[in-house]
Amino acid sequence: MKILITGIAGFIGSRLAEFFKKLLPDVQITGIDNLSRRGSETNIPFLKSLGCTFIHGDIRVKDDVEELPDADWIIDCAANPSVLAGLNGGTSQLVQHNLSGTLNLLEKCRKTKAGFILLSTSRVYSINHLNALPLLETPTRFELDRTQPFPAGFTSRGVTEDFPTTAPVSIYGATKIASEVMALEYAMTFDFPVWVNRCGVIAGPGQFGKIDQGIFSFWIYNWLLGKPLSFIGYGGEGKQVRDLMHPEDLGLLLLKQLSYGKNDNKKPWILNAGGGLEGSFSLRELNDYCKNRFKNEKIIGSEKITRPFDLPFYATDNTLAHQAWDWRPTKTGIEILDEIANWAEGNRERITKSFG
Repeated sequence: MKILITGIAGFIGSRLAEFFKKLLPDVQITGIDNLSRRGSETNIPFLKSLGCTFIHGDIRVKDDVEELPDADWIIDCAANPSVLAGLNGGTSQLVQHNLSGTLNLLEKCRKTKAGFILLSTSRVYSINHLNALPLLETPTRFELDRTQPFPAGFTSRGVTEDFPTTAPVSIYGATKIASEVMALEYAMTFDFPVWVNRCGVIAGPGQFGKIDQGIFSFWIYNWLLGKPLSFIGYGGEGKQVRDLMHPEDLGLLLLKQLSYGKNDNKKPWILNAGGGLEGSFSLRELNDYCKNRFKNEKIIGSEKITRPFDLPFYATDNTLAHQAWDWRPTKTGIEILDEIANWAEGNRERITKSFG
């Protein structure tokens, strides 16, 4: 099998390449990355040691994509992942990264009949609807108020694929919705397989620790390096909740999709994939983990004003993925945090450089 991974020098792209190489000994992996994210260049020697072919290019550039070698599958990991992107200008660049680049890849799939896997995001779901969830406040987190009716698309396990995607979702979220729609239209019009996976926070060892990659590595690295941290929004108490998923668990889902290949009515084309309610932490609980792990005290700032794109609670309902693919996360949230902390302690110099 020949796989092309975009954004291969990033955290998710490089970890998927490593995972596929371990489980698919005959796989040929080619990757493209424009190396715009600081630190991504450090993954190139690692990728080459795996036997991957690395191409320095940009999927926004049509010629760069057309010149890529043909593959059986294209896995699109390339994106500007920040929900805050475009707020201070640069909207056009965000759209080029997250939509125009995907369209160039879909054109390549049209011409070569390659299958296409889009890594989308939980940020396609409506901010207003998520902020309206029935919640209770406990000493450490927001919890679901199970005495109240849940809105459409939400269960006691979390957000399903039927949850509203109406605006606002952020400009970032809008680019991913648009990419999803175009991918499905291309699949139906030009008859090649497409899978869309709406991922929650993906976290694990080797992450750069930037805030747009999710809060977990960012918080652990900053705690380890003694840098200031603050609870922001919702009263400044750190009770907002997120789930997290390991890239290897994402890889297990993708392996099933790669092996199935075709699109039909037996498998859903759009899936949620995340750590689930059992793999979730509030910011306060994450901070308590760091306090216990690193055995020191730290003053955490508090900013009570809630920002426009903040959310009080997000957990993934993976029921559809389990029913369709017999998939669910295998690594617990604590196991993932331990892996991140262990890696950070052994790579202090590297994460120091990453934070500048």
